[in-house]
Amino acid sequence: METKKYLDLIQDELQKMPDFVKQYNLGTNHSLTTTYQYLTEIRRFFNWLRIENFSNANKNVDISVDTLENLRRNDIMLYIDHLQHSKNQQGRLNSPTTINRSINALRSLYKFLTITSDNNDGKPYFDRNVMLKIESLNSTKTLNYRAHVLESHMYTGNLKYEFLDFIENQYIKHCNRQSLPSFEKNRERDMAIIALILGTGIRVSECAGVNLQDLNFKNATLDVTRKGGQRDSVPIAEWTLDYVEAYKKIRVQRYHADQSDTALFLTNWHNQTRRITTNAIEKMVNKYSTAFGHPLTPHKLRHTLASELYAVTKDQVLVAQQLGQKGTSATDLYTHVDQRKQRQALNEISNMDSDQ
Repeated sequence: METKKYLDLIQDELQKMPDFVKQYNLGTNHSLTTTYQYLTEIRRFFNWLRIENFSNANKNVDISVDTLENLRRNDIMLYIDHLQHSKNQQGRLNSPTTINRSINALRSLYKFLTITSDNNDGKPYFDRNVMLKIESLNSTKTLNYRAHVLESHMYTGNLKYEFLDFIENQYIKHCNRQSLPSFEKNRERDMAIIALILGTGIRVSECAGVNLQDLNFKNATLDVTRKGGQRDSVPIAEWTLDYVEAYKKIRVQRYHADQSDTALFLTNWHNQTRRITTNAIEKMVNKYSTAFGHPLTPHKLRHTLASELYAVTKDQVLVAQQLGQKGTSATDLYTHVDQRKQRQALNEISNMDSDQ
């Protein structure tokens, strides 16, 4: 259901794009969500090109590849300045993260046009890649600040067990008469989902995509399809397995599953058994965590695992492997989450000063 939604959205975007963007889309290997996000950023850029008269096309579908070839660094910088002074749907100025997503989308498109494509006798559309001259925006927040904010939105230590215990034994007090049957039906499933993310660090989309055959209880491993379609296998924290096994025991009977239902996590919708969607997991985690008094997202559950794993191993490569990341740059944040050593060092300095 989630996959079909994104496929439909992607097709809607492509129908309004020139042929070279359609060819670009065929030649990329991004996840569905990234593909859709990049196409919306390309649409926003094309709209700006027409409004600012860089292109005389009446519609985005008519924009010429020559327009992109002839853009200069200053032209791209003007667009970035436009983004910096534009507001999002919430009425706030676009953040560096949002603007960097637009930059990354254009980098991806230009890489295709100048390197990957073989449109003209085995050659790319053109040679000059203006995006090589464009740097990403730096965040205005330091790693220490981001880590402090992140730490306050994680369930490290006993808090994750308290959260699961709250769902199992106390959340029922927050249910009204209408929501009680749904909670009682889905309690084991929901706890298994939360435990699996906390015990593996998988993304919410990867969790929704888990199939029964992906679980290996004997070896405590999980096969997972990463962003871009790559297959991976990661260890599962042993404490997680009890929650998943408890759900498996009731899965067939409670969700009326048969052999054709390969998805691990199921839901019933209009008397049909289906794979749970990413959106449903996000809403579910928000519902329970808000009632618990510490609202968070599934992504923060992933951060929890990463932070605790780094605290134990001090190995960024190992953390990156567990999270399915290609490099360690994204794990720099976790080295700053636990600031106790930083405080200890400051106290030692203070003690040295007092002894002199």
